[in-house]
Amino acid sequence: MFWLQVLAFRDINPQAPTHILIIPKVKDGLTGLSKAEERHVEILGYLLYVAKVIAKQEGLEDGYRVVINDGPSGCQSVYHIHVHLLGGRQMNWPPG
Repeated sequence: MFWLQVLAFRDINPQAPTHILIIPKVKDGLTGLSKAEERHVEILGYLLYVAKVIAKQEGLEDGYRVVINDGPSGCQSVYHIHVHLLGGRQMNWPPG
């Protein structure tokens, strides 16, 4: 069902043993989270749900991190909203 709306693929510059990008197939003006409108609520929910499904498939039972970079100060480099799913190692806090 949701695979019709999003794509998921491994990051070419992984920051963790598991680093998967999840993007909507249709941009629909959603270049970043700060640009989200009420009409984007469904796809934003799908992105997070797909992250959960993929994390389970990847065996990330001990936990994982979901990241959305937004804007230049948020280190966003691709202006098509996407979710980073990171796992397979201990995540540190604070990030960045």
